[in-house]
Amino acid sequence: MARPVPMLLVALLLAAAPGLATAAGPGFPLESSGADVSNQASLQRGARLFMNNCLGCHSLQYVRYNTLAEGLGLTDEQVAENLRFTGESPHDTITIAMPQADAAGWFGQAPPDLSLMARARGTDYIYTFLKSFYVDPGSRLTGVNNKVLPGTSMPHVLWELQGVQEAVYRQEVGPDGEPQKVFDRFELARPGSMTPEEYSQAAQDITAFLSWAAEPMQLERQRLGIKVLLFLLVLLAFSWLYYKELWKDVK
Repeated sequence: MARPVPMLLVALLLAAAPGLATAAGPGFPLESSGADVSNQASLQRGARLFMNNCLGCHSLQYVRYNTLAEGLGLTDEQVAENLRFTGESPHDTITIAMPQADAAGWFGQAPPDLSLMARARGTDYIYTFLKSFYVDPGSRLTGVNNKVLPGTSMPHVLWELQGVQEAVYRQEVGPDGEPQKVFDRFELARPGSMTPEEYSQAAQDITAFLSWAAEPMQLERQRLGIKVLLFLLVLLAFSWLYYKELWKDVK
């Protein structure tokens, strides 16, 4: 008979696997996103922001338009009116018209597909990245840089919402005794159409949408995982009782 304890450990490790895959992060401290894929209102706002601001360059090649309706709690008509702008069919995947070679020429590299970005980088990375653009005259291509991904070739497409912010540094003494500039905070140099709190909510909504897009079945997987763990716990209890009953006369 297979031992129940190793089975339970394997199940726990498998349940933790997605978290392990997203644990890595850059040197810049990441903010907790607070993204909630069970919040359909947040997913709907995030989908609208993504389609209106990001889809010009970034595709979601593993997500179909008809999946949006089911996953975001929308009707096919609402998806057609609010999220599908270029005449694709409901069964089409979310792609872009921009040729990869042209994009690479304009930006230095082709913008990546974002279908699996939340699984590859984690939601905190996406959330902090969206909030960490700042003016950088040294960036001749776009005039902005990003603390999470220094040297990024991506322009700050959400600047009209967030506004324009500058990086503020403080002087500290380095390990070798030499003064060095250390990043301290961002300061808003030009307000956008949103307050900082509203922009943080918008970044959280986009992050939640990309997290859902990376794994539309994750809520179902989590519900199934809890049921499997409960089953294994019950099986462990019965196995232990059976073991005690089987060996009570031998000892």
